[in-house]
Amino acid sequence: MVPRVSTNDPTNTRFDARAFLRSVSEAPGVYRMYDAKGDILYVGKARRLKARLSSYFRSTGLNTKTRALVSHIADIQVTVTHTETEALLLEQTLIKKERPPYNILMRDDKSYPYVFANTRHAFPKLEMRRVRRPRNDGRYYGPYPSSVAVRDTLQLMQKIFRIRNCEDSEFSHRERPCLQYQISRCTAPCVGYIDEHDYQQQLEHATQCLEGRSEQVAIRLSHEMEAAASSLAFEKAAFIRDQIQQLRSLQSHQSVDMQHGNADVFAYIEQPGGLCITLLSIRDGRVLGTRHFTPDNGLDLPSEALMGEFISQYYLGLEQRVPAEVLVNVTLEDQALIEEALSHYAERHIRVTSQVRGHRAQWVRLAQTNAEQHLASTLSNQKQIRQRFIALREALGLAETPKRLECFDISHSHGEATVASCVVFDSDMGPNTSEYRRFNINGVAPGDDYAAMRQALTRRYTRLRDEDQTFPDVLIVDGGKGQLNMAREVLEELAISNRMTLLGVAKGTTRKPGLETLFLETTDQTVTLEGTEPALHLVQHIRDESHRFAITGHRRKRDKQRRTSSLEGIAGIGPKRRQALLRYFGGLQGIRKASLDDIANVPGISRPLANTIYQALNG
Repeated sequence: MVPRVSTNDPTNTRFDARAFLRSVSEAPGVYRMYDAKGDILYVGKARRLKARLSSYFRSTGLNTKTRALVSHIADIQVTVTHTETEALLLEQTLIKKERPPYNILMRDDKSYPYVFANTRHAFPKLEMRRVRRPRNDGRYYGPYPSSVAVRDTLQLMQKIFRIRNCEDSEFSHRERPCLQYQISRCTAPCVGYIDEHDYQQQLEHATQCLEGRSEQVAIRLSHEMEAAASSLAFEKAAFIRDQIQQLRSLQSHQSVDMQHGNADVFAYIEQPGGLCITLLSIRDGRVLGTRHFTPDNGLDLPSEALMGEFISQYYLGLEQRVPAEVLVNVTLEDQALIEEALSHYAERHIRVTSQVRGHRAQWVRLAQTNAEQHLASTLSNQKQIRQRFIALREALGLAETPKRLECFDISHSHGEATVASCVVFDSDMGPNTSEYRRFNINGVAPGDDYAAMRQALTRRYTRLRDEDQTFPDVLIVDGGKGQLNMAREVLEELAISNRMTLLGVAKGTTRKPGLETLFLETTDQTVTLEGTEPALHLVQHIRDESHRFAITGHRRKRDKQRRTSSLEGIAGIGPKRRQALLRYFGGLQGIRKASLDDIANVPGISRPLANTIYQALNG
């Protein structure tokens, strides 16, 4: 590759397109557009750089979003490549690294789950992993579209081939079989009920099924059953017979026509208000599951171009394993190029096509149906959310429809492990879980909900104010008049009371949903809504969500504290001395009841250290 060629100073706010285009190469390559601050705007690839870049600066024919992009360009840098395939690979690498705002970006780019078998263990288990670790300690199968698909697969493998599912620590310390053996879900290798050779043979059958070779496994098992019956090993033959029946049952329940093949099927659907790309994963002719994506179409690309960019980023940018076939419901703009790039990346031929018949056409129609249903559900939900925000504006008499709501709640168990929650709702998507926050409350009296609310609000809005971040249009506080007054004091102390509308929620006397009383700004201004009104449903939704989020955080914190030994926080007490104390007294309760002299008698515990332990446990 040729090093990148910078043609302008990024600090220059006026971009001379004519001078730039006179020097651009006709070769294939990648271009990066930057704004006046030096921040990247867009990454693209081209078969002919000059022709592609010239299209951005023509006087007519540009859509609104492309004109907006061009208006921010202060610099363009290009990298010339030998082939267009190299350009496509480099483009996706840069998109993954830079994440430019005008490119198609996958919102759901978390790692995908795999089934993993540890080849270094004599009796390995099959487990789910999301990260393919570089060290060669086992084999990975997948990726799967969701964790549910992995768990279903693991349950099938455990049921048919009785592969263990216990942790290695439990496996190495068992003295008798567990319940999994009793219900015929495990062969109990932990206690020697099966030797290593037979277990590895069952594992091999399971991994062959994961690789899409279940028919070969069924044929092999049939031969083994006949051999066992011929040698009068009838119990073994019956066991294998049951395996074959379960395997055939699995094959007969395959979702589409019992056809074989490994493919990823992508369906693109667009309607006014949104678009959806659905991935349907097919392995050995069986539908493993679906995953839905809603990428941002920043430049209003047609479906053929957007789908091509999405598929390129899905495989090349996120390093997904490519199946033998990639099927789509639209003809891709650069279909031949993408097929060549995927084949180069996978080091084997990959077929990319939209022209299919038979069972492959059924797969495409199934993916398209899923995409249509998901998009319809999403748009319906968004429409309902917007209607509820509009209803809230009318109910509270606000000048504008709020775009962002935040709600706080407090959770604890008799003052133990107090946690505050902050839940965020947007008018576009409803619950915005990426913006949720929890606050561990410290330094307040146990059970003092007012002080806990004060601390949470102060920490939250001091940070938003100091970092100049977005404030909510409406702040909702669960807890009635007292919490509302506390919130008002905090906002006035921080001098931000004019930046948001304050709304308190108090349960009715019967504490039944639909009978809540809303306090607007002060306890003197009440708003009463009927139980069927959308505005009240929105308030109830965010209130309940904040309650759920607070309780979840509180329980995790409480359980963690209860699992932690009181000895761990004492200076000078490490694991060995802690074990010595527990062994000597038989447990923590015995240590608490022990006198100072008794503690000092423990081997390895000096009298000063015994005094420290005694004071820490008894105050």
